[in-house]
Amino acid sequence: MKKHWYNYLWIWSAFYLLMGFVNILFAWVGLLCFFIPLFIASVWGSKSYCRQYCGRGQLFYLLGKQLGFSRNRIMPAWLHSRWFRYSFLTFFMFMFLNMLHVTYLVFAGARDLQQVVTLLWSLHLPWEWAYTIPVSDWAAQFAFGFYSVMLTSTLVGLIVMLLYRPRSWCAFCPMGTMTQTICQLKAKARAAA
Repeated sequence: MKKHWYNYLWIWSAFYLLMGFVNILFAWVGLLCFFIPLFIASVWGSKSYCRQYCGRGQLFYLLGKQLGFSRNRIMPAWLHSRWFRYSFLTFFMFMFLNMLHVTYLVFAGARDLQQVVTLLWSLHLPWEWAYTIPVSDWAAQFAFGFYSVMLTSTLVGLIVMLLYRPRSWCAFCPMGTMTQTICQLKAKARAAA
């Protein structure tokens, strides 16, 4: 099978996670993982990002399938059910909005910069060594919060990859759920037109 450039985007995902340990401001680059899938779904009504370009999904496939870390079992039906996917999306959106709120509080001067990464929404990991380039406190706060979301979602994805099939995370990934919803709405709009 011929390899394409996008077959190596798993390197980008691994690099992104590693760079967050070195310099937390690198977390800002992760916004591409939010905007590109939404753009593709909005403009073309396609989930091609999820199928071809998602470096995280590729990383899970590499670790789980090719390196054999996955138990390769079918995940329980509730994990990919509609109610769970939308509940998980709602939860992640709440966490994302909370992160934006804390960033705003730092921007407004009502709260001090927290040099901490929150893993699994509750474990606070001091991360001050990764904040070596001085920028506005609000920009650093956003980076700490965004990296927390990305690291936590990667950890959840790794856990389900180990327990079930390699790309099990993709079944309830919040970005996948959002792009699927956008694609469905576009398809309905086209059918109605």
